[in-house]
Amino acid sequence: MKNENMVKRIACDTSIIIDGKLSEIIKKEKDLEVIIPIAVLDELQAQASKGREPGFVGLDELKKVREICKKKGIKIRFAGERPSLEDIKLAHSGRIDAIIRDVAKREKATLLTADYVQALVAEAEGINVKYIPAEVKTTGLEFEKFFDEETLSIHLKENVPPYAKKGKPGNFKLVKLREEVCSIEELEKIVKEILEATRVSEEGYVEIARSGATVIQLGNYRIAIARPPFSDGLEVTVVRPLIKLKLEDYKLSEKLMERLKERAEGILIAGPPGAGKSCLASSLAEFYRSQGKIVKTLESPRDLQVSDEITQYSPLEGSFEKTADILLLVRPDYSIFDEVRKSKDFEIFADMRLAGVGMVGVVHSSNAIDAIQRFMGKVELGMIPHIIDTVIFVKDGEVKKVYELSMKVKVPTGMTEEDLARPVVEVRDFETGKLEYEIYTFGEENIVVSVSEREKASAIEKLAKERIFEEVRKYDPNAEIEFASGEKAVIKVENRVIPYLIGKNGSNISKLEKRLGVKIDVKPRIPALGREVYFEIEESGNSIGLRFSKDLVGKIASIYIENNFLFSATIGKKGRIRVNKSSETGSELLKAILSNKRIRVFV
Repeated sequence: MKNENMVKRIACDTSIIIDGKLSEIIKKEKDLEVIIPIAVLDELQAQASKGREPGFVGLDELKKVREICKKKGIKIRFAGERPSLEDIKLAHSGRIDAIIRDVAKREKATLLTADYVQALVAEAEGINVKYIPAEVKTTGLEFEKFFDEETLSIHLKENVPPYAKKGKPGNFKLVKLREEVCSIEELEKIVKEILEATRVSEEGYVEIARSGATVIQLGNYRIAIARPPFSDGLEVTVVRPLIKLKLEDYKLSEKLMERLKERAEGILIAGPPGAGKSCLASSLAEFYRSQGKIVKTLESPRDLQVSDEITQYSPLEGSFEKTADILLLVRPDYSIFDEVRKSKDFEIFADMRLAGVGMVGVVHSSNAIDAIQRFMGKVELGMIPHIIDTVIFVKDGEVKKVYELSMKVKVPTGMTEEDLARPVVEVRDFETGKLEYEIYTFGEENIVVSVSEREKASAIEKLAKERIFEEVRKYDPNAEIEFASGEKAVIKVENRVIPYLIGKNGSNISKLEKRLGVKIDVKPRIPALGREVYFEIEESGNSIGLRFSKDLVGKIASIYIENNFLFSATIGKKGRIRVNKSSETGSELLKAILSNKRIRVFV
């Protein structure tokens, strides 16, 4: 590189402006002409418009440069052409940098840059260039003054005093660090320092860059920066893991440790935010590594505290799906997925588990069973026990509950008929073996039913009553529903709505029975026998007919076997009521006829 004295005419690229070096240079010099390529201004504007921090930092630096030039009488001007749409599309290939070099060449100016590649290319083209590497701190940063040995996270926002969470995961308090509020200038300085450190540090990564939001992993610190329009003001949140535990520190039972060693391969670590889930995930990763297993992680951001032997992966080209494709080629024994949030994440977790990879997923939930429910609807019910076999619920930094999952074909608790047997996912307390929940299909929905001793008899009935009432309230909002047994319900409604509820040849009731998986009888809520009338029975093909006199056409008839109500129907235009023999009602009527039971009709 050329190290000759600074010439009078200088051209600047984007990197030297973002680094804040330009304002320092012109403060020290007098006879200068500063040339800003228009491509630089457009690039900074584009980044700022997308809410990205370097754009804001660069534009703020240009503002300072113009003020200094005005005070010192230094000439500053913009030169060159605006980048075309094609140039913008090829920016990542170096097209914008090439436009900036062309400006420096045409203006016969010395190009100032903090980008080493830009400097090398400029020298190769014969352009006068001065490479000024960034002098950036990676330790002792401004925000670190807010941390002490007890601090979990700091929360900085413009016009608000700085706050910190102090304590340990699950047991912390929010502390005001000072009375003086954070100024916008102080926060901008902190943000700039973080961005510079991230760019040069081997331990710095920009994990997420969105309009108004940036997430950075810098060493042990996870940093979230938010600014308008995403937030109502500039805000910086920095989180740091306070402690690193071994799995032995959790004082798990020998039974659970044995399961983790030998059997558990689909593990969910669940708990509310700040409960210590990621800490336990890191401990599990180190535990499996110590067992001679190949362990990888999927993280965004990469903030698990693990040893160098464990490779940490982020979304490849913004997609965990592509990361999973690479992982399957790498063939790890265990993968730690921190955190499983989106629908696609659940599918990736399931695919990798079914491919034979041991999976540990971190999931936000208020209790252990909710973590399982988050998989329902995203994967088939019957696959859940093959994907998840162990659920560990963490709260206040401790393991509070452990569930194991298995699949059985049986009659769900609360039902009695053998023909109601179905696949059931059993959720048992791992330590005691007690069955606590059952997951199965009821009607058209997958449901989770608590089966504690207190609720065994009533859980299914309560659920079924609610579902049945939803269906019948449009016929009679005062309908009464009772269970004669675990699998047979009795619906009592007004006499006049019975034929509409039953439907033609029992079609409505048959659909309802099929949808809910229970047998249903319909009876009048308040029996009103009315006047008993004469009728004749006739048989025609697949139906049984009841024939009445013409004056009864349009009347509602209630049919009883002995003193037991069977059904109600409207007498048709031809004075007949027909019942299909294959329906349940028709079958009951046919049995009564063949056994010479008394059949009575009241209108």
